[in-house]
Parts: sequence; structure tokens; C-alpha cells
Amino acid sequence: MRLPIVALRGLTVLPKMLVHFDVSRDKSVAAVERSMVVNQKIFVVSQKDEDCADPQQEDLCRIGTIGTIKQLLRMPGGIIRVLVEGEERAELLELLAMEPYLEAEVEPAPAEKTFYAEIEREAMVRALKNEIELYGKLNSSFGESGIRQFSSIDTLEEMLDQLMIRFPMEPAERQKLLDLGSTEQQYRVLTGMLENEIEIGRLKAEIQTKVKERVDKNQREYVLREQMKVIREELGEDNVESDADRYLQELQKLDAADEVKDKIRKEIARLRMMPGGSQEGTVSRSYIETLLGMPWQKISPETRDIRRAEEILNEDHYGMEKIKERILEYLAVRSFTENENGSILCLVGPPGTGKTSIARSVARALDKKYVRVCLGGVRDEAEIRGHRRTYIGSMPGRIAAGMKQAGVSNPLMLLDEIDKVSSDYRGDTSSALLEVLDSEQNSRFVDHYLEIPLDLSRVLFIATANDAAAIPRPLLDRMEILEVSSYTENEKFHIGKDYLLEKQRSRHGLKPEQLTITDEALRKIIHNYTREAGVRNLERRIGDLCRKAARKILEGSAGAVRVDEADLTEYLGRERIHFSMANEKDDVGIVRGLAWTSVGGDTLQIEVNVMPGKGEIQLTGQMGDVMKESARIGLSYLRSIAGKYDIPGEYFEEHDIHIHIPEGAVPKDGPSAGITMATAMLSALTGRKVKADLAMTGEITLRGRVLPIGGLKEKLLAARMADIHHVLVPDKNSPDVEELSAEITGGLEIVYVSSMEEVIRQSFV
Repeated sequence: MRLPIVALRGLTVLPKMLVHFDVSRDKSVAAVERSMVVNQKIFVVSQKDEDCADPQQEDLCRIGTIGTIKQLLRMPGGIIRVLVEGEERAELLELLAMEPYLEAEVEPAPAEKTFYAEIEREAMVRALKNEIELYGKLNSSFGESGIRQFSSIDTLEEMLDQLMIRFPMEPAERQKLLDLGSTEQQYRVLTGMLENEIEIGRLKAEIQTKVKERVDKNQREYVLREQMKVIREELGEDNVESDADRYLQELQKLDAADEVKDKIRKEIARLRMMPGGSQEGTVSRSYIETLLGMPWQKISPETRDIRRAEEILNEDHYGMEKIKERILEYLAVRSFTENENGSILCLVGPPGTGKTSIARSVARALDKKYVRVCLGGVRDEAEIRGHRRTYIGSMPGRIAAGMKQAGVSNPLMLLDEIDKVSSDYRGDTSSALLEVLDSEQNSRFVDHYLEIPLDLSRVLFIATANDAAAIPRPLLDRMEILEVSSYTENEKFHIGKDYLLEKQRSRHGLKPEQLTITDEALRKIIHNYTREAGVRNLERRIGDLCRKAARKILEGSAGAVRVDEADLTEYLGRERIHFSMANEKDDVGIVRGLAWTSVGGDTLQIEVNVMPGKGEIQLTGQMGDVMKESARIGLSYLRSIAGKYDIPGEYFEEHDIHIHIPEGAVPKDGPSAGITMATAMLSALTGRKVKADLAMTGEITLRGRVLPIGGLKEKLLAARMADIHHVLVPDKNSPDVEELSAEITGGLEIVYVSSMEEVIRQSFV
């Protein structure tokens, strides 16, 4: 037969095979077009060398397939897609033409059918089907569909033809089968190939089973780790491995319990399995670094020199005798018992009185690391206990973060503004602090982020607060309260002269000889330019003087500045604070009370007028609920004793009583004005005068008893500033007065009263 030839590269077409292939070479395209014009018959044969662009007869295989072109599609770029159905095996005899296409003389050469007995053929067919079934079970790609297709074939020749087409093999292997000239040879080769693939599948399954049974946990981790190492090296992410190795080296040096080390070791193992740039890997790194940075069992040495500690406390702070005494007692007990259980102190007092700075001085005196944790405005429980690691952006709580910052497990930790913590839907912050400040629980404080108990028992906690009443009772119960009271003017003078002046000169770059402030000027600043319990505003005023002095020196108007009392108006302006002084003469219905405020003590002048009316009581001056109740209680008491003072019973129904406290723009409240208002009302009702040089403080009951009050030091200081010399104080406050220094009580005649009768006897002229 004389037929056009298509030389195939990487493809072998077998008889009864239906196959698509693309034709792009000009000679092959021409051969296909010639075949379509004549009878659609074409001879397809494989090239021996796929890279040969213009094959000769010696470049083509001897055996090929005569096929029929079933379909022809023209594709872009001059490519033709051909669908060919192989019909019969044929031999290439001679290449007749090379142009414009390959044309050759071919001779059909069907495989020789070997004669077998019928029973022998049946046995061979069944054997092939069994082999195919075993192969299909071991190779999912062949599957059930392949097994079903071969189960319906009955003849040996058809079985061999379909097996050569369906069995997965390389084109070269198919060409070898096509070259075989008899069914016996084809049967022998195909069964050998099947048995070989079946044996490979069996061995593979056995190996997988044995590996799965024998590889234990450590071996699996090793294999996976090695695989991950290779993958990361290929991806350029080998930094994960270096991080994990570095963490393991740091873990070897970490001084911590086995529980902590095991947790870190597991987390490092998890990190090794994570992709380098993943978000989870970043979270894991942060967690490991946090755990490695915590001072689990690292303890810093502390001073045991009690005299040196006392010198440092006196050097940094003037006064505060009780606090200094308590710190020295703590140090003495530590020296005797070697007990490392941390104490929990709470310094309560007005702003600016040095609560925070005394904590820093205590740390220096005890040679402890100092950490400040500000709790003002904290309302999220996670700020104390930490965020759980399931959240994005989670971090340890402020306590754990403070321990990490200190670098030791026995620092001094200042919990600043503990009375300012609050609660909302995110939890109760004060309740979270209970575990921190309970010496029975804080040895195993659990931070949600760390997930490992943290020992806080060695920490010396010092808390600060402005108002102990704002601290929840369970939290207050766990702390030892130390009152930091307001400073007297004399104390402020020494603090300003010995501490603040030098501090501000240094901050503003001035030398001692460039700025001097006389004692009289400093006392006037304290008395007339500041009004506070502490010394913050005093420090600001000294800072004002430093800035003005620096400007004068730079302008050349003065080489040094000396500030005298007469210069204060020039430097600081007019006097800002004016104190209400004692009344010049005795008066009716006017009594001076004593009050505590956040900036120290103050005097309140209470005025009462009685006028015809309907028995109503009017309260003005922005009184709070407590003061309003005190006024009504005082009035009820006076009505009960009206007969003693010849006040008719109907008098209260026919007259109105108006109680007023001047400075109406300032809110006022507190349980200490009861006896003052009662005295003022009785004076107005009876027309009797009250002593001008008298102030009083105390609460009243319905039966006329006088109850104790707080803030006595500040109130007595206010009385001295107002030039008042006689003060009535509740009898139960006498122990508080005994604790006060002579600097505060000197020049005051303090009379203790236990009932309104004594108050009235001492008040009226």
C-alpha cells in the first residue's frame, strides 16, 4: 500500500486505539491533507529520536499502524488537531517520497495468532482477568471501571489489544509491544508487566503498613522535622529552624521549674511545624519569648543594712515618720526570719503628698528592682490577668508584664491609683486584683496569657490611693493601710527648701548661686500662692521662678537672681489664695465649721436666718445629701429641746429656717457639720451670740450625741490658718489628737465634747 506518513514524537498508536494528536510540521500537515483528499487512510509511525525535525527512513520505527482520520480541526498558528483510529499493524517497507510530504510503501503485518486449544485459551483469559483485578485493587487510578471493562471481554486477542491500550506505560514500551509479531509474545510480555506492577504494589502496601506500626512518636517527629527542614530550605524559610534552635539554647540557661521548661519545650516543637511567615508562627514566637523573658526563679540580693536604709529614706523625704518606721520594721523582720513573703502596703492620702516617690525611695533603700503599674482608669479584667492566647493581639497582664520588666521575682511593685480601677462588661478589675494581693493565693497567680502559675509571694507590693472609701472592701482587707496626711506649712517649707528648690534648679540648668529664694518668700508662696495637701503646685511655682530667672540671666539684666517676699508679685502675679479669717466680733446665727477637702482642710462659715413662714427649712450653698440630713437631724433635736430655751412649740410652724454656706459655686458634703448647723440654728432661734474665735467639727444624732469624724489633722491646720484658737472636737477623736505633733496643735485650745449640751455650753457667749 502507498500511504502518506505522519511521524509521531512521544506517541505510539496501536490498532483499535482512538487518539487525538496535534500536527504542526509542514510535511505532516501536507500528509494529513493528502489523506483526507484520497481515502482518509494514513500510516502513523513513531520516531526513534524525538528531537529529529526532518526524519529519514532510518529515523523511523519499522512497525507502525495504518489508521483512518475520523476528524480534523484547524487550530490557530497552522496547527491541525487530528482524531485517528488505528486499524491494523503494518510494516514500513520503503520511503518513496520526501516532498511535499512523506510517502511510503507499507505492508499490513497483523500479529501472528498462535494456535491454542480452547481450554488453554480460556485458562489464559481467566489468568489475565485475575491479574487485572489484583492490579486494579492495588492501583486506585485503574479502579473499578477498568476491572469491569475487562470482565466483559471473552477472546484472548481482544483482551491483549485492550490491555496494550488501557495499561499505563511509556510510549517506548507500547512500541516494543507493537514490534512483537505474535500473540504468544504479547501475552508473555503483558503478563510479566502486570505481575511486576502487582508485586510493586504489594511491597509498597507492606512497607507502608510496617512503617506505620514501627515508627513511634519521636521518629515521626524527626521525619516530619527533616521534611519540613527541606521544604523550608526550598522556600527560603529556614529562619524558623534557627529561631527554634536559639530558643532551645536559651531554655538550657533558664532558671525555672520543670513545669515551665516542659511548657516552653512543647511550644518550641509546635513552632518547628509552623510555616515561617504564618500569623500563628508569629504568635508562637511572641509567647515563647515572653516565657523565656519571665524571671521564674531569678532573685536579686537585697540590702540588710537597716541604718543605710534609714539614711536613704531620710535623704529622699522629709517627715512621713510612720511610713519610714513601717519600712524599717519590714526590713528588720526580714533580717530575723529570712522570710521572703512579700508585704502589701497601701499608702492613702491626698494628691501630691509623695506616695509614689516614697515607693521609689523604699525600693532604693531596700536595693530592690522598682516597677510602677498604673491602675488609674483600668476597667478590663484582662489588663490584670492577661488576654487568652486565642485572641489576636493577646498579651500578658500588667502584673506579669511588670515582673518581666523587673527581671527578678522579688521586685518592689507599685500599684498606683488602686482606688481608680473600675468595672464594666469586660469583668471586675478589683476582683482580679484579689488574687494578686492575697498572700495565701499569689504564690500561684495564673496569668491567662502565660498559662503557667507565677509566684508573686516574693514581691513587695505598695499600692497608692487618694480615698480608701473608694477601694472595694475585700480588696482593702488584703492590704495594710498607711495614712499619708496633708503637709503642714512648716513641712512644706522644709520640703521646698531642702528638696524641690534644688530639683527645679537642676531641671532648669541653673547653678545654686544663680537663683536664691529667701525663707520669707518661700513661706509666702506656700501660704498665698498654693492651696493643696501636697507640694505639686509649690514645685510648679518654684519652677516658674526658675524660668523667669533663666530669662533674666540670658537677657543680661542680672547675673544672679535673688527672690525676696516683695518680689513675688513681679514674678508670680497677685496673691491667689486668701483664707477666711476668724470673725472679728461675736454674732448671732453664724458658726464656723471645719471641713476636709482633697487639697487639705478648710473652714466653712454656716449662716442661719429665721423668718416668718410656714415651718419650712431652706438649704443653700450646694450641700450634699449627707449635710442636708445633718441639718434636718439638728432641727429635729432642737425641736425636742425647745422647752429648755423657752421656744414655744408653735414657733417652728410659724417660722421658716434658712441655712446657707457661702461660696455657693463650690459643692460641699461630708458627715462633720452636724453640731455646727445645730449650734447656728439654736443661736438664730434664741438670739444668743456665738463666740467669734471658735470652730467646731462633729456629727450629731437625733438624741444629741456627738459622733467622731475623720481628717482631723487637716481640719486643725485649717483652724490655725484662719487664726482660730478654740476648737470643739468629738470626745472619741481624742486619740487622734494625741498622735498629732505640737506643730499642729500648738496655740489651739482643743475642747472635747460628747453631747450637744456641752457644745452649746462652750459655744455661746
